[in-house]
Amino acid sequence: MNKIFKIYNKLYNTYGPQGWWPFMDLKEYYHKLDYSYPKNENQIFEVCLASILTQNRSFKQVVQSLENLRNADVLDYKKIKNLPIKKLKELIKPSGYSNQKSQYILNFINFFENLNGKIPTRDELLKIKGVGEETADSMLLYGFKQPHFKVDAYTKRLLLHNNLINEKTKYIEIKNLFEKELKKEIKDEHELVIVYQEFHALIVCHSKLYYSKQPYGNGCFINQIL
Repeated sequence: MNKIFKIYNKLYNTYGPQGWWPFMDLKEYYHKLDYSYPKNENQIFEVCLASILTQNRSFKQVVQSLENLRNADVLDYKKIKNLPIKKLKELIKPSGYSNQKSQYILNFINFFENLNGKIPTRDELLKIKGVGEETADSMLLYGFKQPHFKVDAYTKRLLLHNNLINEKTKYIEIKNLFEKELKKEIKDEHELVIVYQEFHALIVCHSKLYYSKQPYGNGCFINQIL
């Protein structure tokens, strides 16, 4: 068993299934062991919207913005598109950078409404202003259920602490590392998507305890299995 898969198994056995992505209309937002989500176009859009809102922000702040949109009965791409821009900025204010993010959301909506049920490619998403690598992979993995591993700052800190990468390792190199090593262990694409979803969520769960404050990794038990 390779090191990346060992980390996954250790985290899963420690914390259990996480049930990401959290949706506003579900009890406690999560759906542990139910991998049928997202179930419709609105839920796919919600994932993509939240992926933009979470840029440089915690998901707790994103939830506040999503709740604002839901309470205003506009958590829907058609309704958001018709909102006055000032109102949109006000509703998403908890997520920060509301001037930029409101435009990014509108850019994405113009793209999304022309998909007509089609699954976008990573390259197509990256051409949208406001959608970077992490955001695109988040949309693909949790929104469109495609096997694209999402990398975030927590992921890099965990790997750095355990000497699996160095400071100069790029996003795409980390993504490729996870995908290459996990594909060695898992051949079924549907199962691979599930593992990618859980693994990213588990890294966040673990890292909130061990990689949120410096010194990063203090008390982390991952090195004991490598």
